[in-house]
Amino acid sequence: MSKENNDHFMPDDSFRDSIGTISEDGKRKWVYAKKPKGKLYDYRSYLSYFFLGLLFAGPWIRIGGEPFLLINVIDRKFSIFGEVFWPQDIHLFAMAMITGVVFVVLFTVVFGRLFCGWICPQTIFMELVFRKIEYWIEGDYKHQIKLSKQKWDAEKIRKKGLKHLVFFIISVGISNTFLAYVIGSEELLAIQMGNPLDHIVGLLLLLGFSGLFYGVFAHFREQVCIAVCPYGRLQGVMLDRNSVVVAYDYSRGEGRGKWGGKNEVRSEVGKGDCIDCRACVDVCPTGIDIRNGTQLECVNCTACIDACDDMMLKVGLEPRLIGYFSEANLADKQSFKITPRIMAYVAVLVVLVVVMGAFIFGRTDVETSILRTPGMMYLKHEDGRIKNLYNYKMVNKTNENFNFNFKLVDLEGEIEMVGQKMHVEDKGVAEGAMFVIIPKENLDGRKTKIEIEVYSGDRKIETVKTNFMGPG
Repeated sequence: MSKENNDHFMPDDSFRDSIGTISEDGKRKWVYAKKPKGKLYDYRSYLSYFFLGLLFAGPWIRIGGEPFLLINVIDRKFSIFGEVFWPQDIHLFAMAMITGVVFVVLFTVVFGRLFCGWICPQTIFMELVFRKIEYWIEGDYKHQIKLSKQKWDAEKIRKKGLKHLVFFIISVGISNTFLAYVIGSEELLAIQMGNPLDHIVGLLLLLGFSGLFYGVFAHFREQVCIAVCPYGRLQGVMLDRNSVVVAYDYSRGEGRGKWGGKNEVRSEVGKGDCIDCRACVDVCPTGIDIRNGTQLECVNCTACIDACDDMMLKVGLEPRLIGYFSEANLADKQSFKITPRIMAYVAVLVVLVVVMGAFIFGRTDVETSILRTPGMMYLKHEDGRIKNLYNYKMVNKTNENFNFNFKLVDLEGEIEMVGQKMHVEDKGVAEGAMFVIIPKENLDGRKTKIEIEVYSGDRKIETVKTNFMGPG
């Protein structure tokens, strides 16, 4: 954020020329973040416990006999909130992806990178699980620095070994949960409880994902947010001066100066409210100084807000020197307002949600396609009628199996099946061929549009439209 409006501030944007976790010689600077505390950190912890419980319980929850969430790419079966979706529902996934992207863009325009700090699985696991374990085993950041610098004695081996063992065990748990969302909890149990020789591929996947998660959370850590995640890079083009982000109130805080005691009137000695304690820097999980302004490394985790509020209260100054502000708030003292850009995004989002809702509520439990067999011309029946060969495919999205039959709609003729049993299993697919036979005098030129009703017993399931070819 720009700070030129403040007389005490001498702008220096040199920090933007490099990433805070990389030293001048190009080596990585390990981030030892101070253990955060405060109301916002507590709220984030409670929210993370909810999401973690939902994540680990998800594969085992059943709604109507179906998984709460399943993304089985191998069998091309997807279950969301107990509703089963198949490849034929790809338009719903496409619409959901577009809606999700627009929502993220709108959310970022209004609230910045709030998603990263409060909801993103990477942040939840890194900051609210793995770092907490690190604090428990190795102590706060100063103890971690000391432990890192000391020689490999019994204490260091014990603490480092225990930490990485716990890290790997949790990574195995995450890997199992991730795989359960892909292949299903039943298949996962079969891999876990069965003969390892019968599930080599599954075990290799478990081991590979475990190693991947361990590598991310034990070694790569905040670099995922800084160097890998595209969202952090994109936020720069989505934010504007009305976006609410975690920011330092430079108009109040500059110029910085050490605390001179409770009797000091800082404005009289040319000081702002920032006492330059660096508490905000010490707790930052990506190693930045929020007082420099909005940076791509900032994940809006609010640890700096809690740390600064704590220091302000200790010295008797007003809290929220760091808080949720927009540039308009800080520079022009404007309150948040809805801009035409936000209204446009909201309008698009509403349209997408309505369209997606129409698709979902209009979705049928059984989907049938009837198409003329490619490369086949019409045939003449022995009695002079015209017949076409069709291929049909029926997808049963329900948990019931049933027999079915076809009927022509409002047109004289008949349907002659080609030998297969007209039965479809629950959550299964039935495919086959059939002839449609229609008298020549009932045809409407070379191509006639016809409708075929699909029945299960006396219950009509759906009506399918197709074309019938004739001699013209």
